[in-house]
Amino acid sequence: RLANAVTPLWRLPYQEQLQVKYQSQRKILQTLASRLEKLGIDAQKPDGLCCPLQPVVPSPIINGYRNKSTFSVNRGPDGNPKTVGLYVGTGRARNIVCVKANHMENIPPEHKQVAECYEEFIRHSSLDPCILFHEGGHWRELVVRTTRHGHTMAIITFHPQELGQEALATQKALLKEFFMCGPGTICALTSLYFQESTRTRCSHEESPFQLLHGEPHIFEEVLGLKFRISPDAFFQVNTGAAEVLYQVVGELSQAGGDTILLDICCGTGEWGLCTIGLSLAHQVSKIIGIEVVVKAIEDARWNAAFNGISNCEFHSGKAETVLPQLLSSWEDAQPLVAVVNPSRAGLHYRVVRAIRNCKPIRRLLYVSCKPEGEAMRNFLELCCPPDPGKKLAGEPFAPALAIPFDMFPHTVHCELVLLFTR
Repeated sequence: RLANAVTPLWRLPYQEQLQVKYQSQRKILQTLASRLEKLGIDAQKPDGLCCPLQPVVPSPIINGYRNKSTFSVNRGPDGNPKTVGLYVGTGRARNIVCVKANHMENIPPEHKQVAECYEEFIRHSSLDPCILFHEGGHWRELVVRTTRHGHTMAIITFHPQELGQEALATQKALLKEFFMCGPGTICALTSLYFQESTRTRCSHEESPFQLLHGEPHIFEEVLGLKFRISPDAFFQVNTGAAEVLYQVVGELSQAGGDTILLDICCGTGEWGLCTIGLSLAHQVSKIIGIEVVVKAIEDARWNAAFNGISNCEFHSGKAETVLPQLLSSWEDAQPLVAVVNPSRAGLHYRVVRAIRNCKPIRRLLYVSCKPEGEAMRNFLELCCPPDPGKKLAGEPFAPALAIPFDMFPHTVHCELVLLFTR
């Protein structure tokens, strides 16, 4: 049941999974073509699509490809409230249970092992799990991150409730002892983090990640570059597939030695660390990265320096604030290419407007994790006729090529790279 809910395509041979995803991307491009037609734009090609669609680029790794997994703590099918796994059911139907992830095809064995050990630890703990904040309890979710270097980071979230500093110190010591000297040593953790959090999600600034043992960062290599990963760094969950995507984005950008590349991370996307920009820095004259998460900017600057990349500048802040200021007075004659990868919420309207009204941007690569959602609104805003009322004065873009990437085998999700030109 869990596998069917989280990875509904797992029973299909991989080639059939790719075909399912290809057909879903065809429908999206057909929808975009028909909606552009309604705006008076002749966008339909003979096959009803708004632009050529290439076959889905397969993931180099099909099973156990995730480098990050989040496990919840809740009641299992047997009623045990100290079960570590993934949710099945809905809050509305009041049938949520936490099921172990042992049979999930997309989660690597190392992640499952850390989850098993964490469950063993909390089941021997005298403290209760925190299922509902107002009902008390302490033990909450577990995040596991791994890299192809063999590094493993575990981040345990804990609700302090009314515990004093002495009691908190005791729990941290027990946790460290379990993973460093006890049964948890089998996990061979590179980093063990602890976060006291009174909210569902807290940033490092709100509730600092406390390093209980090991190294403060783990490291990953992408296209020959080494990246430092912090506990809350955004990093594509399928590293091998991300490498393939970055290479294609570099080719599609047609960015040469005189090109400036805008890498707009938009904070809650899945890239962070300006990884696209850094991976393409060798082929362009300059990278300008925008990222809302301060810690991600710190990591991006460190990664650039560590890899000897000096042609980068990073701006911290919301893209809808930073980008218009950056582009409003842009007079540089150098070619300017933009790469955007927003969250499922899409790009803020002010970001779209800034890109659209910046004449030097002739090529735009939009990497979307949900092109049928809010991204569709962005596509229409980028391509619609000039609209003074909406302050969209710039020449419209047109979709030129679409390439889907299978970043998430066994699931229905697909990453779509859409090239827009003008």
